[in-house]
Parts: sequence; C-alpha cells; structure tokens
Amino acid sequence: MSNDEPTSKASVRVLATLAFVAVVAYGLDQGTKLLVTRTLVEGGSVDVIGEFFQLHFVKNPGAAFSFASGSTWIFSLAAAAVAVAIVVVARRIRSLAWAVMLGMLLGGTLGNLTDRLLREPSFGQGHVVDFIYFPSLLPAIFNVADVFIVSSMGLLLLLTLLGIGLDGTRAPSAKKSRAAVADEPYRAEPPRGDAAPPADAAPTGDGTRATDTAPPADRRSAS
Repeated sequence: MSNDEPTSKASVRVLATLAFVAVVAYGLDQGTKLLVTRTLVEGGSVDVIGEFFQLHFVKNPGAAFSFASGSTWIFSLAAAAVAVAIVVVARRIRSLAWAVMLGMLLGGTLGNLTDRLLREPSFGQGHVVDFIYFPSLLPAIFNVADVFIVSSMGLLLLLTLLGIGLDGTRAPSAKKSRAAVADEPYRAEPPRGDAAPPADAAPTGDGTRATDTAPPADRRSAS
C-alpha cells in the first residue's frame, strides 16, 4: 500500500479530539447540573440578565427542551443506542470537524443519559435536570447537554452541505461536475461504414470529392 492511499482507521489525533470534546461537554453538563441542584430549589428561578435570561430549575422526564414527557425509557434506550453508534463510527472518521461534531453529540447524549439512569425516580426513568430559560425567546427550559446536542446537529448539517465526508475529503458538487463535462471537447466519430475521404481529395460539382490521381494509361491491344 502506498503512503498516499487513505487508510480506513481513524488517527490518534482524531480520536483524541473526539474524546476531549466529549469529556468537556459531559463535564460542563454534569457540573452545571450539580451546581443548580445544590443552590436552587425545584421550581425556583434566578434572573441572570433581567427577565431575558433566567436559571429556572425543573426536572424533565422527557426529551431535550422538555418535549415528549412520559417516554423516559424510550429516550434512555435511544440515547444508549446513539452512544454505541458513535463509538462504532469513531473508528472510521479521519476528519477533525467530524470528530468535534461527534464529540459534542456523545458528550451531550451521555450527560442526559446519566440523569435518566441515576436520578430519581428510578433507574432508566430518572428526570433530567433543566435550568436554562429564555422566556422571551423559547417556551422550553433546557440544559448544557441539550445545547451541545443541538449544536452538533447544526455542525452535521453544515458538513453535509459542504460535502465533507468522514475521511475529511470534499465531494465535488453537481454544478462543478456538470461544468467539467461541458468543458470536455466534443469528439464526433464518423458513422460506421462510411470511410472518410482522403486528405488530398478535391471537391467536385456535385459536392463530392475526387482524388487527384492520374487516369490509368491507355491500354493498346497487341496488333
């Protein structure tokens, strides 16, 4: 195998980037949740920037942004499946951008999954701690893990639009492909069965070309 041929395994740098981003996302999520649960009572609020940005402590049994409450087990299983899928896909990526995206998704997913597995009321059905609230912008209350999850989805959309694959290469756009085809010289092939006239053929009155060869010598019969 030549040195220029891409490998199918992720580099140490890519895996380290993914792990670092995941640890940072997970640590920020769990750290802020610990701070909120120790300083605020459930249902309590603190104005950070007036009424624009508040810390409002609630426990959410549903998905991100307090959606679909009452389906905790489903989201616990889905989060576990996402985490496993990221670990499996991580061995194939060689793009730092994809590593950052998957690291944010993994860290955020594990953050909320930890709440569902370890918090009350029971294992697998624990309520997620939410506290970030923008009353004038969003009706939902969310947490740091939700921020990383949504941000990772935005980065995934951007990478898809740019055509950047897991290996870091960029796929040619359809517009560029069509332009490349249009720039290729058109090479017409003569129809089969019709021999091309010789280069030294002279045009005739009827549109055909006659060769400039001399007429055959007169044949005289032997006397």
